[in-house]
Amino acid sequence: MRYASITDRLAPLGSGKWTVHLKARDMIAAGKDVIELTIGEPDIQPDEALMDEADRSMRAGRIRYSNGRGEPGVVAALREKYRQRRADVSDDNILCFPGTQTALFAVMLGLVEGGDAVLVGDPLYATYEGVIAASGARMVPVPLRPENSFHLQADDLEQAVTPDCRVLLLNTPHNPTGATLTRDEIAAIGEVCRRHDLWIVCDEVYEKIIFDGGTFASPFDLPELAERTIVVSSISKSHAAPGFRSGWAVGPEEFCTRLLAVSETMLFGGQPFIADMTAMAVSGEFDTATRMRENYQRRADLILDHLKGHTMLRPMRPEAGMFLLIDVRATGLDGAAFAERLLEDKQVAVMPGASFGDQAADFIRLSLTVDDKVLAEATDRIAAFADALGEGDQKWAS
Repeated sequence: MRYASITDRLAPLGSGKWTVHLKARDMIAAGKDVIELTIGEPDIQPDEALMDEADRSMRAGRIRYSNGRGEPGVVAALREKYRQRRADVSDDNILCFPGTQTALFAVMLGLVEGGDAVLVGDPLYATYEGVIAASGARMVPVPLRPENSFHLQADDLEQAVTPDCRVLLLNTPHNPTGATLTRDEIAAIGEVCRRHDLWIVCDEVYEKIIFDGGTFASPFDLPELAERTIVVSSISKSHAAPGFRSGWAVGPEEFCTRLLAVSETMLFGGQPFIADMTAMAVSGEFDTATRMRENYQRRADLILDHLKGHTMLRPMRPEAGMFLLIDVRATGLDGAAFAERLLEDKQVAVMPGASFGDQAADFIRLSLTVDDKVLAEATDRIAAFADALGEGDQKWAS
């Protein structure tokens, strides 16, 4: 039997990146004392008012077919949200999707195809490569260097551009590094995109989780980049509601008009009761993001404090998000080997940095979405594992 080429393009991009995570889940199921620091799932519940609204709406009969753009209430709420950033936003600039991932998949289908290329900062969120490959386009990694705190540099972007590049997929605040671009950095990056006539697709799902009073900036907010910028986001992180699968894309009117047919072919609309809950989330005042931001920043500081002065582990202070990277190259292991042996020896599950690109190969990624005491115990186990590696090296040398 024959299969479409998309199955071959995506075959190496699936669960292989999550081997350590899946093994940890098997160990937990077998009763092992494993601390799981792999996936980025908020550890608090959505606000009760949002869940009550979803329940009320569903029981009120809001369970029928919707439309490709989105229910009027949530479209209006998103319009007002983005009008706070740019006054010219209308309903025609908005499309609703089940989560950021689906929005990104549809957006890529609308912008690129076989023979095209998409620029992405490396490290990158693990699913980006698959989303690009699904369209038939190829991914062009742009190095995000640790010495630049993983901030994308306009010069590095310029050097990476090839004639077939059509899109820059930007992620700020960034997963897995937490890097948060400034307005000036975005303006410089945007100038490169203007010179090469590139679309900018900006994943802004961590917009509300920036540490130390940092300021969020976006190419969407710069008038000179308005015609080429598409934002994708959701309530998954801002409102601790990943399971509701509610996201959107905001971009130029012509783009949204063209993509509407793609959306309708894929989805035939979302769930009205979730749309009602999302409208409340987007237009209301909730402390969910504030609580998460405070928790994650405190936990990042906890790890930094526990590993202060450690000679073989170099934690990188995140500027946002729910993850922290640790440089483990001084242990003599790369991130993959470190993560695999750490799980076996100390029952701590972390993500190998290579799951997020070549630039993170010497790192491990820790999720900050567990209780402080559990995270402290995990950090102590990681330090003890690294210390044992050092002792082993000394014994071997003697």
